[in-house]
Amino acid sequence: MYRTHTCGELRIQHAGQTVTLAGWVQRFRKLGGMTFVDLRDRYGITQLVTEKEIALGREYVIQVTGQVVERESKNPKMPTGDVEVKIAEVKVLNKAQTPPFTIEELSDGGEDLRARYRYLDLRRPPLQRALALRHRLAQEIRTYLDGQGFMEIETPYLIKSTPEGARDFVVPSRMNPGEFYALPQSPQTFKQLLMVAGYDRYFQIVRCFRDEDLRADRQPEFTQIDCEMSFVEQEDVLNTFEGMMRTMFRNALGVEIPDPLPRMSWYDAMDRYGSDKPDIRFGMEIREVGDLVKGHGFSVFDGAEYVGAIAVPGCAEYTRKQLDELTEWVKRPQVGAQGLVYIKLNPDGSIKSSVDKFYAPADLQAVADRAGAATGDLVLVMCGPMRKTQTRLGVLRIEMGNRLGLRDPKVFAPLWIVDFPLLEWSEEDGRFYAMHHPFTAPKPEHEKWFYSDRKEDLERVCANAYDFVLNGTELGGGSIRIHEAAMQERMFEVLGISKKDAEYKFGFIINAFKFGAPPHGGLAFGFDRVCALFGGQETIRDFIAFPKNNQGRDVMIDSPSRIDQTQLDELCLDIRARQ
Repeated sequence: MYRTHTCGELRIQHAGQTVTLAGWVQRFRKLGGMTFVDLRDRYGITQLVTEKEIALGREYVIQVTGQVVERESKNPKMPTGDVEVKIAEVKVLNKAQTPPFTIEELSDGGEDLRARYRYLDLRRPPLQRALALRHRLAQEIRTYLDGQGFMEIETPYLIKSTPEGARDFVVPSRMNPGEFYALPQSPQTFKQLLMVAGYDRYFQIVRCFRDEDLRADRQPEFTQIDCEMSFVEQEDVLNTFEGMMRTMFRNALGVEIPDPLPRMSWYDAMDRYGSDKPDIRFGMEIREVGDLVKGHGFSVFDGAEYVGAIAVPGCAEYTRKQLDELTEWVKRPQVGAQGLVYIKLNPDGSIKSSVDKFYAPADLQAVADRAGAATGDLVLVMCGPMRKTQTRLGVLRIEMGNRLGLRDPKVFAPLWIVDFPLLEWSEEDGRFYAMHHPFTAPKPEHEKWFYSDRKEDLERVCANAYDFVLNGTELGGGSIRIHEAAMQERMFEVLGISKKDAEYKFGFIINAFKFGAPPHGGLAFGFDRVCALFGGQETIRDFIAFPKNNQGRDVMIDSPSRIDQTQLDELCLDIRARQ
């Protein structure tokens, strides 16, 4: 055996034993006539000591045999810090070049350099902890769902392209020249077909693919906890997966979340937080104040559809420079506001505003009271189209929460968002789009509007859908599905998908519904996001072994890359330069 124990295993009770360890040299140092070596594997670090001269370098792979002895100078910060191994024999299994960055808790390597040498970065404790957490969560999921009667069933990776929403990644078929597979954005249609097939509880921890612009919480390939159930209503689905998340919090983090979880309608979330994934760890809720500010001669407010305000605690002492910076911040394209009005409730009891020439102190106080502000607070006001203004205030609210340290990653505030609109109207395209996807059922009590030809009625229809939100991030979403062919055909009609196109893209599932599809529903969680939030991080990259960068590239293996002409000829493909 290369080792009898791991480098994180030895304790004081092992003193006197002869052990064999194997791992990487973290660091070595000479003090007087003694040489100390920190030996590392993924389980931890053990200190080695010898009086002999040994030739080692950082990241050498070695095997060492020796006696466990109690340390004279103990290190309480290390689990193995009470003991060390007195080296009797050491064998170099593999020498190593000096690594391009330090493989420590905090590395001196930049993100690009560490991505190029990802296999070295993965030796670092933060990434080891991240992937260990990912593994534990996956095991908790499988154990819980198996106990609830779910079957884990794999679905295909090579499917048919249905370009609705994000772009598909496509794969040329050598055996069918000129034809292409697509990589699945989700197993949506297949899990519904499994319900038709009678597998009433399905799940899969599955890879999905989307060819879209990337950011911190997106990757071109990502993992879903994909689930579907038959003969269920919304309440059954929410209770089942609320139980799963409660089990994961308890067993992986030792955290208890509320039972039951709070629920909020999409309309309330937008009105109060300006977001359909609200962070409810802190207040600063949006309040509509149009009735208080219109009719005072300030034309910006007088002509606005909507005026909203938030109260920022303890920020009345913001300087003019800070307020100007905040105004420029909301004008950035990422926010899109035209400007920002402020009201300062100064500690001395006075009120100062950027629009105080239009409003008496009592008028400004009324706005502050509506926003829930107290002495020492700062009220920020925006106006414009209702939903756009609420969204902008929601972005500003999150920014101020970050600046004030109100978004503690160790505090968890999950909730369900329900009663989404089924459809959203595009003025640009002059048509409806599905808010979620075209297989989402309307709420039963709204079916009378779903079959109406009036745009106003269709805009009133709520989806039988739900999202699981945690700390301002949508971790999962799903719906009760359409299971009747006639209703599915009506949905395609509303979305402007012709019968010919519907038959070409989705004929297989429409036909399947004609053979006795049960009522069914489900949801999918973004597993990478779950891991990141459970690990207290906003980015998902450290929780994926080999992620892509912001350009969708793997700089370690230099992918994507060109293929040679022989392969192109086999696939009947010609490459043209981008115009």
